[in-house]
Amino acid sequence: MINRVVLVGNLTRDPQFSKTQSGKSFVRFTVAVNRRFGGKDEADFISCVAWERTADIISQYAKKGTTVGVEGRITTGSYDDKTTGKKVYTTDVTCDNVQLIGSRNQSSEAQQTSPAQPKSGGYYPDAQVSDDDFNTGPLLDISSDDLPF
Repeated sequence: MINRVVLVGNLTRDPQFSKTQSGKSFVRFTVAVNRRFGGKDEADFISCVAWERTADIISQYAKKGTTVGVEGRITTGSYDDKTTGKKVYTTDVTCDNVQLIGSRNQSSEAQQTSPAQPKSGGYYPDAQVSDDDFNTGPLLDISSDDLPF
């Protein structure tokens, strides 16, 4: 059996960061995902929850409108609503991995800048990456005989 979810969409509001009584951090957020139905574009609003380090990163760097890629699993639960006394059933995507792709503003800025200018993105939107960042280690001499395929 497989319970796997992959989503790409935009956050509908700023993530809601909290901690459990034992101090474990978590964040709740909703992702709007487009789909085509009957020749029209519609959106689904998917409730997500992320834990610990992933929650810390999302709460620090993501905000309403940020485009995210989410990998996770569907989880269900229930609780008793204190105001109505009725049982409320929930369905969430529990995130195993979240990629911060950018925001709508970053996408429009990227289209207006020339390809030669560096763009920020990923987990740390303010970070600047240069080619020197990837050329700091020793060179590897790998021949096709070394590859396992």
